[in-house]
Amino acid sequence: MRVSFDKLVAGGIAAAVAALTISAVVSLDRPAYAAPAEAVVAVPAPAGAADPKLPGKRAQVVFAGGCFWGVQGVFQHIKGVDNAVSGYIGGRPADANYSRVSSGGTGHAEAVQVTYDPSQVSYGQLMQVFFSVAHDPTQLNRQGPDRGTQYRSAVFADDAAQRDATRAYIAQLQKARAYAAPVVTTVDGGKPFVAAEGYHQNYLTLHPESLYIRINDQPKVAALQRMYPQLYREKPRLVSTLSAR
Repeated sequence: MRVSFDKLVAGGIAAAVAALTISAVVSLDRPAYAAPAEAVVAVPAPAGAADPKLPGKRAQVVFAGGCFWGVQGVFQHIKGVDNAVSGYIGGRPADANYSRVSSGGTGHAEAVQVTYDPSQVSYGQLMQVFFSVAHDPTQLNRQGPDRGTQYRSAVFADDAAQRDATRAYIAQLQKARAYAAPVVTTVDGGKPFVAAEGYHQNYLTLHPESLYIRINDQPKVAALQRMYPQLYREKPRLVSTLSAR
């Protein structure tokens, strides 16, 4: 997309006046030219990919599916997800800040690192949500109104079993012709994840008045509740911005 005014301003403020970042940015929003999100597609459950039920163990994966505000908001409403952090992945850590990533030239994707309890929610269930309500996996280097490689569809998993399960699920969706167009989601691993600036965390929950959020992201949370009521929790698990940059 064209770099959004609100995020560019936010990134500049964060770099120059870190102490004033949150108060200066929270009232800003993306331009009102955002188009309505595409229709949600119901997809079959993965044929495999269930995690072992090991009490006390946690697993992690990074999902990239367009602007991280909406993706984070969806996963924060899923039972069994302990943390969903907005951030950057795919490029050099030194370039992982909003002003640089927004240029589309750093190799990063806006993404969400999801930490979850496999005894409450399986990796297969997380994938089903990601490939249905969280984003449209058929859009190449874009998502809704946002354009650029930083908005690409991708799954980053350091665990080989998760990567294999993701590739198998993509093949399953392709074979089932779940979408009108081919899935363009890439699968990768071994990439450093850097948490985004504090003002990007919990954005969907903190800014329900945002036109961008109302048009593009709140419908995703509503679709999660409607399509996966067994996974939905009313109160989102928010990130502590004290631990964010």
